[in-house]
Amino acid sequence: MTQLDKITPRDVDFSKWYTDIVLNAKLASYAPVKGTIIFRPYGYAIWELIQKQLDLEFKKINVENVYFPLLIPESLFNKEKEHIDGFSPEIATVTRVGDNQLPEPLFIRPTSEVLMADFFKTEVKSYRDLPLLFNQWANVMRWEKTTRPFLRTSEFLWQEGHTVHDSKVQAHDFTLKILNIYETFVREFLLLPVIMGQKTQKEKFAGAHSTYTIESLMYDGQALQCGTSHYFEDNFSKVYDIKFQNKEGKLEYGYSTSWGVSTRLIGAIIMSHSDDNGLVLPSKISPIQVRIIQIKDTDEVIKISESIKNMLSNKYRVDIDKTDKSFGFKISEAEIKGIPLRIEIGPRDLEKKVVVISRRDTKEKMEVNINDVEKIVDSMIKAYDENIFNLALENRKKRTTSVNSIQEYKDVLNSNQGFILVPFCGEVSCEEDVKQQTSTNSRCIPFEQENKNMKCFNCNKDTKMQVYFARAY
Repeated sequence: MTQLDKITPRDVDFSKWYTDIVLNAKLASYAPVKGTIIFRPYGYAIWELIQKQLDLEFKKINVENVYFPLLIPESLFNKEKEHIDGFSPEIATVTRVGDNQLPEPLFIRPTSEVLMADFFKTEVKSYRDLPLLFNQWANVMRWEKTTRPFLRTSEFLWQEGHTVHDSKVQAHDFTLKILNIYETFVREFLLLPVIMGQKTQKEKFAGAHSTYTIESLMYDGQALQCGTSHYFEDNFSKVYDIKFQNKEGKLEYGYSTSWGVSTRLIGAIIMSHSDDNGLVLPSKISPIQVRIIQIKDTDEVIKISESIKNMLSNKYRVDIDKTDKSFGFKISEAEIKGIPLRIEIGPRDLEKKVVVISRRDTKEKMEVNINDVEKIVDSMIKAYDENIFNLALENRKKRTTSVNSIQEYKDVLNSNQGFILVPFCGEVSCEEDVKQQTSTNSRCIPFEQENKNMKCFNCNKDTKMQVYFARAY
């Protein structure tokens, strides 16, 4: 039995297909504690490439990396009521060390706003101290009821940025600057077309003044939140007493933000681009961009393989499969791992002074003169990335609908699940009613709005706002 036999077709059982991809591509394994996973080297390498690029972008705007503790005292966390209410069902608590009961319960961080805010209180004295622009790459824990590798796990990896500014305008502008960095990154590196917008009152981050998001659509028509950026105004500053002396010599509360993306981006990549043969990885975050497979390991084949690897390694992450597995197994493994390009080299090819280059996405094979390999690899990688982005974009367009009534909405959910743009009043009670009826929720209020009078699709109240709703992971 080959590895390919273990992958359930995605149109038969999308959930099982997803799990088969994760396990067969050796991205992760299940850990002993329910809801946690072991990041295997190939899966962690994808995260490292994501981290490397985003870290570079953050540093361009003067964000500094820090690391804050894992444990948060209960009394400190409980200061911001809306925040604690939002996270309380998911918080894991440490109450004992050995045989000793702790004098105060300690929460394992679900996020670090309160620790950061408590620290900022001691750091911020004057407008000259601002802005403070911090980010940490860390793990957090949220005790999820339903889990799935990368998408929703009890412990996950992420980056969380936290900043304090001396004006509302600066803080709000920075919130949107981060959102634009996220959008550019997921579009150019992960090849995910996303919709940018603001979260509704019901869906905004607990304790935030406003939350902004990038939303993508998976192959099966369910939405996935790929990143969020939160503008707190002075909400946290008032609770945690973060004050500074402004230019007029008066005390003023600081204006803060927080923002983050997580390892669920790996889940988004899998569910947007992959197929029944395994992973399909965007080239810029593929740990191996080009794999060389030798049909026979003759001296000449080995020599040319090393030569091509050395030539391409200046631009790409290249390896040579030197295992003693069969040629068919090597091909299967390269497909499952989603390696964008495969170069096959055998004695007969070398007699003709050619190699065979294959694309993972289209299965297209091309005989290429050895002297033209670098040029052809350049063009094929570019075409490969363009194609998988366009396939994801076409899927989103095909699954995006606009309706005006709850009955139309239900009909579309049954016939063409995806993003559904509706006129919406924005009231929490109305959104809760929609969720109860359809198991869907709002995804975002898109920035571009038509300025016209409408009726809410559910409660029929007057509105000028359109909102994307969907089923979501």
